[in-house]
Amino acid sequence: MTDTRYRYAIVGTGREWKTEGATGFGMANPHVRAFLGTGRTELVAISDIVEDAGRFFLEKHKQPDARWYSDYKAMLREEKPDIVSICTWPHLHAEICVAVCESGVPAVHCEKPMALTWGDARRMKAAADANGTILTFNHQRRFLEPFQVVNRLVRSNEIGDLQRMEAHCSDMSDWGTHWIDMLFFFNEETPAEWVLGQIDSRTNRRTFGAFTEDQGMCLIKWTNGVFGLVLTNILPHTGPAIQLFGSAGTIEIMWDSSVRIRSTGDSDWRGVELKEGIHDDIAIPRAAEDLIKALDDRSYTPLLNAANALRTSEVIFATFESSRSRGRVDLPLQPQDSALLAMLEARQIGPDRVSG
Repeated sequence: MTDTRYRYAIVGTGREWKTEGATGFGMANPHVRAFLGTGRTELVAISDIVEDAGRFFLEKHKQPDARWYSDYKAMLREEKPDIVSICTWPHLHAEICVAVCESGVPAVHCEKPMALTWGDARRMKAAADANGTILTFNHQRRFLEPFQVVNRLVRSNEIGDLQRMEAHCSDMSDWGTHWIDMLFFFNEETPAEWVLGQIDSRTNRRTFGAFTEDQGMCLIKWTNGVFGLVLTNILPHTGPAIQLFGSAGTIEIMWDSSVRIRSTGDSDWRGVELKEGIHDDIAIPRAAEDLIKALDDRSYTPLLNAANALRTSEVIFATFESSRSRGRVDLPLQPQDSALLAMLEARQIGPDRVSG
């Protein structure tokens, strides 16, 4: 086992969730705890356009030797980090990620969602590929016990052949990126074949600054014949969050973090014994450890790799495109913009929409 210590840096700090001055989740805080907690990194620098926020962050995490930069490009030039966390709001992800990859940083761990347009999402992965950068996105729930257990149950044919999946959440891009990613996880990363979707948007609803639909639905067909349905902001957060239907049974992941299964021969549901929930913070340290494993061994592909994230992003943008084109969208997705944002600009959706 290598004992190499990696130089670690962060772009975008912010205040911790539910603390004074917080404007979001402040994901840089769990990121820094996770990477420092591996014992394999040292925080050399952070970049935040607000100096007070940056200085507060360093003080809070007891990192007096790390330097603050207002310009992340200057930080990259002067500090030459090995790992960079990108924890800004989504509209900045693509620009920063491409610049970090092109600067020669070996590994990047970026918050989700990938980007605000399909073209930008593709550009991020292309920059990583062109520069040999390990690029991961924080779909950290893949590391949690409920999802790992369900994945094993599906693999071991506990419900027969997987046929259909259904997921419910609040929006397509922010929370939906987790749930759609999870459907790919349960379906062995099989490529999607087509998407049929619809959205409704009547308000200026935003999540971390990014415009999102008020309600939506997305039907997915994968190339192995499995179907998936994602509903956003339609059903209450009670009962199942994700359901998996097989030829011989059903698995449900509940909003209270319990998991139950009913298969051939069962007279009732069987609960699955679990020690972790579907939101537990331990997932982020596991993601950090997995990225460092990939740095130690370049033949290892991290679980949160960019190819997985790109498949999820394609389904999201295809859902918006299906709503714009009023038809099924066969993949790969061709339009490089975001149909959601284009329809908002054209006043076809949103609070200023024009009827007709």
